[in-house]
Parts: sequence; structure tokens; C-alpha cells
Amino acid sequence: MVLPAGNERKSSGLSPGRTRLCATERSRVADAATADDRRRADTAYCRGVSQHSEMPAPHGALARAQADLAAGREWKARDRLLGYLAGEYDPEALELLGELHHRMRDLPAAGAAWFGTTRRGAEVDEAIEAWRERHSDNFVQMWHSLPRSVRDHEGNKRVDALRRRAERDQPAPVVPSEKPGGIDPAVIIAVVLAVLVVVCAVIGFVQLLRWIVPGG
Repeated sequence: MVLPAGNERKSSGLSPGRTRLCATERSRVADAATADDRRRADTAYCRGVSQHSEMPAPHGALARAQADLAAGREWKARDRLLGYLAGEYDPEALELLGELHHRMRDLPAAGAAWFGTTRRGAEVDEAIEAWRERHSDNFVQMWHSLPRSVRDHEGNKRVDALRRRAERDQPAPVVPSEKPGGIDPAVIIAVVLAVLVVVCAVIGFVQLLRWIVPGG
């Protein structure tokens, strides 16, 4: 059974004007919500851009090494990183140097680079084991094989432990012993020369007498 149009309006309980007002309010609320969402999105984007702009750019040597590596010049990137790390401690450069050595299949060198970082994993353990094997667990040699900046930097527990072991195993410098009452070699040489001069003088004097006194 179809109800008359008047009954439909009565069942809704709203007049046409009131219905249009409600629709307008709903549209306004939706627009406000959309505007708030846009403002929140813009704020989040601005924060992200600000944080990204505040991140430090990589060092020039590191950026150039990355470019060399991307161009396939591994040897040049390696030399650049080694020169950079000789005077600057940079964990990111150390990790890249380890990755570069590992790519070139120089596992001991990769282990020496990764030893001074917080990087962990199976490939790191393999490289450090090869590094230890190369030096036969000689802690003094292992210590000096680390980049200078790693040796000068304190705070890495593994590096600090190796420093203590190397200092303990470092051989004491040999000091030449001086025997009391010993004769200076220079004195001995002077005496020998003096004796030779005297002998030569005597021989010359005897020869001179033979010339002066015939038949003597």
C-alpha cells in the first residue's frame, strides 16, 4: 500500500525547510572536518620537511666515496675513505668502508673496519674472524691495523678492550745497557793510531840513519 505524500512528510517529522537546513549543517560540518584534516596534513608535512632539512649532510669525502662506489670505482672509494678516516671518526664512513672491503672480498680489512662500529651480523662475525686469523690474534698488530681515528676515539667497548690488551702485550722498549768502567771505543782507536804513528816515526828515523852513516 502506497502512503500519500503528506503522510511521508509527517512520518519524517521534518518540514522541507528544516530538511534543507540539516543538509546544509551536515555539509558545513563535513567541510570543516576536511579543512581540519588538510591543516593537520600540512602541519605534518611541514614538520617532516623541517626535520629533513635539519639532518646533517654527509661529509664531502663520504659523498664522493659513495659516488665513486656507485660508478664502479671501488678502489678509488676505498682510498678516499681510508684517507678520510685517518683523521676523522665517522661511523657511517666506517660501515661503508667495511661494506666496500667485503664487496672486494678482503674480509680481514672489512673486519678491521666493522670492528670499530656497532654493526652486527653473520657477515660481520665472518669478517672479524678473518681479521683475527690474519694477525694470529696478536693484539698489538690488530690494534695498529685499525684506522687511526678509531684508535683515538673512546667509547666503543670492543675497541677499548682491544686497546687494553694491546697495551698489556706491548713489548717494553729495549734500552742499551752500559757496563760500568767500560772503555770508550773512540779511546781505543786513538791509541791504535798513536802507536802506528810512533812505529812509522821509528822506522823512518832508522832508515834516515842508514842514509847518513854508510855501511852502518
